[in-house]
Amino acid sequence: MFGIDVLSLLLLLIAAVTSDVTDNELDDSCDLSSDLLTEIESYGPTVETIINSVLNGKFKGGTYNELADFVDKFGARLSGTQNLEDSIDYMLALMNEYDLENVHGEDVEVPHWLRGIEVGEMVEPRTAEIEVLALGSSVGTPQEGIEAEVLVVRSFDELDEANFSAAASGKIVVYNYEFVSYGVSVAYRSQGARRAARYGAVAALVKSVAPFSMYTTHTGQQAYEDNTTQIPALAITAEDAAMFQRYQDRGEKIVVKLNVTTQILPDETSRNSIAEIVGSEQPEKIVLVSGHLDSWDVGVGAMDDGGGAFISWYALAVLKSLGLRPKRTLRAVLWTAEEPGLVGAYAYNTTHYDELDNHTFVMESDEGTFTPQGLIYTAGTRGGCILAEIMKLLTAINATQAVYSSGGVGSDISIWTNVIPGGSLLNANERYFWFHHSEADTMDVLNPDDLDKSTALWASVAYIIADLSEEFPRDFNRTTADLTKSELMKKVMESVAANKIKLL
Repeated sequence: MFGIDVLSLLLLLIAAVTSDVTDNELDDSCDLSSDLLTEIESYGPTVETIINSVLNGKFKGGTYNELADFVDKFGARLSGTQNLEDSIDYMLALMNEYDLENVHGEDVEVPHWLRGIEVGEMVEPRTAEIEVLALGSSVGTPQEGIEAEVLVVRSFDELDEANFSAAASGKIVVYNYEFVSYGVSVAYRSQGARRAARYGAVAALVKSVAPFSMYTTHTGQQAYEDNTTQIPALAITAEDAAMFQRYQDRGEKIVVKLNVTTQILPDETSRNSIAEIVGSEQPEKIVLVSGHLDSWDVGVGAMDDGGGAFISWYALAVLKSLGLRPKRTLRAVLWTAEEPGLVGAYAYNTTHYDELDNHTFVMESDEGTFTPQGLIYTAGTRGGCILAEIMKLLTAINATQAVYSSGGVGSDISIWTNVIPGGSLLNANERYFWFHHSEADTMDVLNPDDLDKSTALWASVAYIIADLSEEFPRDFNRTTADLTKSELMKKVMESVAANKIKLL
């Protein structure tokens, strides 16, 4: 199916082009009517009710407790596995228990890759075990394994230099790049194997993409290219990458032995999980909240993206219990197979093609559910002004920021950037990539109070946008509200294609 890590690319783009828009800066360009300002302000008591019920009332700790039950029961939920499908069955039953509406799954064909055995050993200049972790879609080694000399490079540019490229043939290439940011440095993970294979390397070992390490390995998707030999691609720790660099700088020969038994199996049928609160006046109009339910097979996917998925459906559960039914439909989507390349989102885009022009606003949390600070969004000036006013109502949880991103938001919802206005949770996620795609992604990373605040923000923002008398504007560089369906689909597919091309 999709052999690229689109999420990594999108994080790169978002990190590169996100620009903060403060309330004062928006105020200078906003011309919202007094009636609209008064209407938004009138939601203050509703937001207060939502916040109090989640932080102090019967929903306190609910998101955390339901998520803990879920991850403790199922653990990791890799695309294509029966465990993921069992977890989806569980979620559909759970959302029905909370009396959400139109609960159902929608079939999606997803990739199925299995890790198998992974053994790494340094043979020279001394004998030592090397921690290795196969990257998504990596092929395995021959049955007898691979034993080869190591060549360490600090960058793709260095690999491309004549003396290094000539020396790479028959070697295991180690990437000991300088970590800049996840968005920039992830290219070594997604492209490392194919770039090394061009010069005849037999395997690629990539320093784990993380700003901090305690001898931690981090997996993630990688991609091969046509007409180039597929070689094993594995993550190693930052500590071992630095050690290999020191050996090479001293002129010492390094030999490593690898034994990896990964498998690429036929695609399997999975499901996006969907639940709604049907709108009271315009049920055909949709405000979508989402997170992805699948995870990598290391850790238990509590942070990536259990937190995002659970604040999404639980926000609807809170609103339903409080008797808050907005004018437009609120739809929670728990995406499947995000990790191997937004597979669930692409399927939803096809299945719901006829509804796309009725999607008023799309939301996704997939960059942590730590202490919420506000919303990062993509919308035109008027949309940004409306969001800034809505966020002012969240003073009680100190989550009032409205931050504009010209490069898109979210992972799955990014395919609609500049087509449908969207937002992602802005949170204090400085440590997110410490744990990302590693065994450290556990419930211990998350905090019950942070999840409560994130749920309250998610429920409040989604409800107001879905209930406003005015339709949320699609005022991008060109107005998209009047696009024909064929034009709308063309823009979506252009966005998808652009994301893939830029990654490659």
